[in-house]
Amino acid sequence: MNDNVINIVVVDDHPLFRDGVVRTLNADPNFNVVAEGAGADDALELARKYLPDIILLDVSMPGGGVEAAQRVAVSCPIVKVVMLTVSEDEEIVYSALKAGARGYVLKGVSGSELTRILSNVNLGDAYITPSLATTLLVDMNREAEPAVSGARLDDLTRRERQILEQLASGASNKEIADTFFLSEKTIKHHMTNILQKLQVRNRVEAALIAQRAASDASK
Repeated sequence: MNDNVINIVVVDDHPLFRDGVVRTLNADPNFNVVAEGAGADDALELARKYLPDIILLDVSMPGGGVEAAQRVAVSCPIVKVVMLTVSEDEEIVYSALKAGARGYVLKGVSGSELTRILSNVNLGDAYITPSLATTLLVDMNREAEPAVSGARLDDLTRRERQILEQLASGASNKEIADTFFLSEKTIKHHMTNILQKLQVRNRVEAALIAQRAASDASK
């Protein structure tokens, strides 16, 4: 077996959809679905048993997807949680990210796009469906003073601003590295500095600050 294969647990209470996701992932030699479940209790049990690289959770499954995400994140922090759902409710998106989810993907995504997203998440990236990112701006505007965010953005170097703009557009570390003819290691170094300067916890929050700044500038 390929030592670099990404082990996945899929938890969704709709068997037909779950089967489709499992078939899509297992058809790719870079992925291996090690277990399936249908509810929050399954999610925690399977995460503890298999310690997969990634666990895919539905938001509306029995026991609650967000609750399951939080339980898995606390009990098995090495496991990366990704939500795969039809819900576009901004409160649910925000709650899932706060609970520890590394990604929030809508079920309309294609199979090839899903495998690309999961590959990037496995490498340490975070992902949120671009169409949902703007729905979080309202929450961020409530929680942070624009002037403070503006001051933090002013602390970034020109290169860091360029990288942040790429991040806000949904680019992965590899894609950003290719754009600027740099190594992924260099991009990760810049990303660490960006997160520290912006005083945010992850790439998603940094991207949202960048998108809000762009929105304010266009007014």
